[in-house]
Amino acid sequence: MDRAGALSILNAKVLAAFSGRTVDALRRAAPLRIALPYIEPALALNVAKEARKDALVIRQAATAALVGQPVPREIVATLFRDTKAIDDDFLVSTEAMPLRVVIRYDEIEPLRTKRIRYVLDTAYRICVAWQRGGRLRDALRSAYERTDFELVLSIILDLYAQETRVLSRSVRLPAVLAPIRERAAKHLASVMSEAGIRLASELARGLYQH
Repeated sequence: MDRAGALSILNAKVLAAFSGRTVDALRRAAPLRIALPYIEPALALNVAKEARKDALVIRQAATAALVGQPVPREIVATLFRDTKAIDDDFLVSTEAMPLRVVIRYDEIEPLRTKRIRYVLDTAYRICVAWQRGGRLRDALRSAYERTDFELVLSIILDLYAQETRVLSRSVRLPAVLAPIRERAAKHLASVMSEAGIRLASELARGLYQH
């Protein structure tokens, strides 16, 4: 069984749900609807790139769990460098869009590095528990108490949201939309924070129901 692949698929679904809820909330914010056609495609690409990054991290954690050795802390720097290559693909994908994205690594690196550490530790714990067999859900429940899992998931989603906010602040929108860029970034941060807390709670409740 490809446990890293299964966990990566679950993670990608969580990120997609998170992004979907964010977009739905933005649609209800009347003053920002005019910017949504420019922001939404970038958010969709952002989900795909973040899922790819997390998959790299999860694969590393699963490999370590298979041999029963914790992931060396220095691997975080290597993984961060690997994620920058995925960023490059993302930037190429946005070239055809009527916006320009600038990735501010001075602000993003501490957030992303922290998230890599959390995803590494979480995936490692789940994969170690999974070595005993059973379903992914069983392994997850063995690795974490419900409240602990909800907390760690909300932290990971919040770090994702913080990085997305930094990215959104650096998006160069068409000149006519420039005055609402900072407002859109702040609203995006608020929406994502609320959506992340709710999603973590709902997932924990669903996964830990008997």
